[in-house]
Amino acid sequence: MIKIDNIKKKYPEFELDLDMEIGDNTITAILGTNGAGKTTLFKSILGLIHVDQGSIAIDGTPVDSLPPSFKEKIGVVFPDSIVNEYLPIKDVQKIMKASYPHFDQARFEKLIDQFHLPKKSKIRSFSTGEKAKFKLICALTHEADLLILDEPTSGLDVIVREEILDMLRGFMKEEGHSIVISSHISSDLEHLCDDFYIIHDGTIRMHETMDRMDNYGVLKAGSLDEIDKSYALKALKTPYGWSVLTDQKQYYIDNFPHLVIEPASMDDVFSIVVQGESL
Repeated sequence: MIKIDNIKKKYPEFELDLDMEIGDNTITAILGTNGAGKTTLFKSILGLIHVDQGSIAIDGTPVDSLPPSFKEKIGVVFPDSIVNEYLPIKDVQKIMKASYPHFDQARFEKLIDQFHLPKKSKIRSFSTGEKAKFKLICALTHEADLLILDEPTSGLDVIVREEILDMLRGFMKEEGHSIVISSHISSDLEHLCDDFYIIHDGTIRMHETMDRMDNYGVLKAGSLDEIDKSYALKALKTPYGWSVLTDQKQYYIDNFPHLVIEPASMDDVFSIVVQGESL
C-alpha cells in the first residue's frame, strides 16, 4: 500500500529519517512520544510537505503524482483538522456531498445518529469526544480505502476511545481497506493493529508484528550482571532494579528458572525501546 524509501526531512532542531513499508489489508500503528515525528511522517505521506530526500509511493504511484480520484480514496484525521467550527453538521454534510463524488449520505446520517451527535449545534460547541467521533465519521463516509489517522484517541476518556476503535474495526471488515494510525498511548492499539513501528527522534527504533508479541518478555533483575545478554534487546533502570526486554522469552524461561520473567505488553515494549539503553 505505502512504500517509504529512505526519506529525510530536516528542520532546524529535528530530522526525520525513515524507511518503511505498510501493507495492504492491515492496521499499522506508528508509536512515538510527542515530537517523535509522527505528524511529519503523515504529512509527508499525504504530500502536504516535501521531503528533502527519498521517495514515497502509494500503490506504486509517487505521492506527488496521485490523481484527485485516488486522493478521494484516502480518509484523513489530524488533531487540528476539522471544517469551519461555526458550521452545524447539516452544513458540513453539504460540503462533503459537494466535495466527494462517492459520499455516502445515508451512512453519514446513520453514524451521526448512532453516536448521538448534536445535529443542530455548531461544531465549536461539541465536546472533545464528539469532535473526535465527528472527524472520524467524515473520514469514513466517502468510500476511502486507506485511513491515515494522527492521534485520533488523544485526550479522550476510555469509553470514547473504545467507541472510536470499534469504528475502525468495522472499517476493516471490508476487503481492501488499510489503516495507518499513530498514538503515544500504545495500549490503545495493542488489540487493534497487525504490526507497529516505534519511532523516536525521527528514526525507527523497532518494527514488529503483533503475531510475534507472545515471544516478548521482560526480565526483572537487581543487576544486569544477573542477565544472560544473548537475547536481551534493551534495559531500563527502575527504582527496583532493571527491566530487560527480550524477544526470546522462552529461552530464559527454559534456562534461567530463578529469573522473574513477565509477559511484555505493548506499553512495556514501547517504554523500554524508547527510554532504555542497549546492551
